[in-house]
Amino acid sequence: MDKVEEARHDQRESDESERGSRRWARRAVRWRESVRSCPSTNRLYRLAVGLLGGAIVVVGLALVPLPGPGWVIVFVGLAALATEFVWAARLEQFARKQVSVWTIWILAQPLYVRAAVALGTSALAVACFWITFLVIGVPGWVPADLIPAWTGLESRR
Repeated sequence: MDKVEEARHDQRESDESERGSRRWARRAVRWRESVRSCPSTNRLYRLAVGLLGGAIVVVGLALVPLPGPGWVIVFVGLAALATEFVWAARLEQFARKQVSVWTIWILAQPLYVRAAVALGTSALAVACFWITFLVIGVPGWVPADLIPAWTGLESRR
């Protein structure tokens, strides 16, 4: 009997949580419709979404050659833009399809091809860091004795 009551309790909690999220979604839809009803507010909102989404995409693109979630950040920015702009929704769908095609292709390749792609991507990331540090200098917080002389890099101190 205890397990039955526990299951009912878990189901009630799940139902309450689902109702809460639906309530939040309904409020968000009503709020967005109220913003759409006023042309000047709607323009300002779309401008804010465009600037924020665009900034997220730019940051994501800057992070693509570096190790980390660069493409994820680009897709988050595109998703933000797609909430307001049809062209961004189409671009996001196209990009998702291309990533899916690439993933299927790369997974179908032999291990040595995947290793070569990973090595090439890593070399690109290292080259981006090296060029960046060559142009702007190595940050001052990096100890100078950790910078090999053969790299041609100098600290900004």
